[in-house]
Amino acid sequence: MRSDSVKHLFARLVSSLGRGTATREFKWMKQALIPSHSLTLTAMLQRRLSGEPLQYILGTTPFGPLDLLTRPPTLIPRPETEHWALRLADMISPTPLRPLTVLDLCTGTGCIPLLLCHLWPPGSTRAYGVDISKDAIRLAMDNAARCNIPSSQPSSLVPFTQNVFIPVLGDLRDPDIFKCLLPPFDIITANPPYIPKREYDELPISVKNYEDPVALLGDPPDSGEQDGLTYYRHISQLLSQKGMLRDGSIVALEVGHAQADAVEGILQQSAGLRNTQVWKDQWNVKRVVLART
Repeated sequence: MRSDSVKHLFARLVSSLGRGTATREFKWMKQALIPSHSLTLTAMLQRRLSGEPLQYILGTTPFGPLDLLTRPPTLIPRPETEHWALRLADMISPTPLRPLTVLDLCTGTGCIPLLLCHLWPPGSTRAYGVDISKDAIRLAMDNAARCNIPSSQPSSLVPFTQNVFIPVLGDLRDPDIFKCLLPPFDIITANPPYIPKREYDELPISVKNYEDPVALLGDPPDSGEQDGLTYYRHISQLLSQKGMLRDGSIVALEVGHAQADAVEGILQQSAGLRNTQVWKDQWNVKRVVLART
């Protein structure tokens, strides 16, 4: 299409997103153009105006120092998740002499465990990423390869001379899937589904029409709950199982708006984790409940 069509589409994007956001996104679209690729600037603008998330259009998103692949319907990593994952990485200093085992539940793109593997010294980290979605597990494996982090199956682990990512397809509500892993875990992280149905119904189409509702809705239809906290209750039950944690283990759970106090109570009462604190994100919102054994 002619350049005047691009100008017209950009003007519509400005009207939709505001000049600042539209200008930044337009710049990133132009940077993503590859001469040998069939995707055009016009096509990208049209997809964005239809509501498709920019990260799916570009195919990548930054996460700390990583540049991760993004594909629908797997949940797109958010800046608030990046914020606390970097803080967690800075807080802990594993070494090859004292390697750590990480379990990331609802791993999605693999962003959290892959960031930890990237930032921590070689040979210091073995990270499991569990997800119920085959699409997510495939994407996490592709991201591990993109980040030059070896991936392995639980039954055939590579030598612990380098950091390794182990993708696991399974439902965190099924305790049997964890029998094939190697507990206890030094760190357990999770960004589980936590949006109540009433809030999900109000989300913009760029979220509802593209990202997997299973990764967003905090209460499965058969749960009978409506507070978005179902998966935190399952995680708490998992943490209470004998052998899952060791003395000094850390649990970090991302939470939704106004959920931190309730999740902190669930961990304290159901999992027996009394040493808890809440982290705020870059917008001063209570975002993570951290617990130590």
